[in-house]
Amino acid sequence: MTAPNSPRPSQQESSPSVQSNTDLTAKDSPKNLAAVYVKGMAMGAADIVPGVSGGTIALIAGIYERLVNAISSIGPNLWTVYRQQGGVKGLMAIWRHVDATFLLALLLGIVTSFATLAGIIKHLLDNQPLLIWSFFFGLVVATVVLLLSEIKRWNVTRAGLFIFGIVSAVGISSMPLVTTEPSLPYIFFAGAIAICAMILPGISGSFILLLLGVYDKVLEAVHNFNLTVIVTLMAGMVTGLLLFTRALKWLLSRYYQGTLALLTGFIAGSLVKVWPWKVDALGTLNSEAIHNVAPWNYPAGAQWLVTLGLMVLGAVLVTALSIWGKKTKSVID
Repeated sequence: MTAPNSPRPSQQESSPSVQSNTDLTAKDSPKNLAAVYVKGMAMGAADIVPGVSGGTIALIAGIYERLVNAISSIGPNLWTVYRQQGGVKGLMAIWRHVDATFLLALLLGIVTSFATLAGIIKHLLDNQPLLIWSFFFGLVVATVVLLLSEIKRWNVTRAGLFIFGIVSAVGISSMPLVTTEPSLPYIFFAGAIAICAMILPGISGSFILLLLGVYDKVLEAVHNFNLTVIVTLMAGMVTGLLLFTRALKWLLSRYYQGTLALLTGFIAGSLVKVWPWKVDALGTLNSEAIHNVAPWNYPAGAQWLVTLGLMVLGAVLVTALSIWGKKTKSVID
């Protein structure tokens, strides 16, 4: 399996200098934007499933750093960028500065997934949970293997960060669910927290929404096009996103290998959440099953042939995505 090209850290463990957002935007051909759109769809599909992170897909597809850099460039300094040229030229300068063409293509892909796949994935989670969890379990295992191969010169610090990531993800996955009816301010807060999780590989934004008791509300709002709930959630997400990505960009630029070890730990810890064989508190199968059991204790049987086949399929697809991410990333590097 081949991991996407990751920037090799210098002696100070910072990622090498990358081209400016202006240069990246200039190379956004229709073919490249179509690739970004498809990767956005993959991110959106992953974010729908509680326990799977769109950030994991972005990292393995080779667009993670570009995404973080683009989002973190949005801030008060945009006024300075605009004033340098003013008018339409100033607006175009802002567009290039934030790598907006890339962000728009990615966002359209994510929105497409939410609009077309939310109902399908929810149906599968309710009626065929073993199948969909098996697929994503194989996907996540392969992702961990791919990313571990990218971490060079293991030391105590990086090993500690990897273990800390695992423990943190397992702890978050074990938290009790909130069951109260969410208010609009609460949905705003949940959106701000969830978007941070969506950016962090291994910590599922949709699972954070599930923990906070707003996941079903959000799916219902998307299905019924409830603009009040959707706009409130989006406002919270934008707020959290702008605050969080700056810190993440700083970590990636200065401590790339250590940050990658931490992020890989988050992904490895999420395997607890995506374990395929789950039952409810009474040991039976239904849509509320959240307790992991051994395959041989699963009420419907382990179904080894189907589950292992889907795990392999997930692993193959994420490996193919990694190889494709490496090829498409080289176009703009």
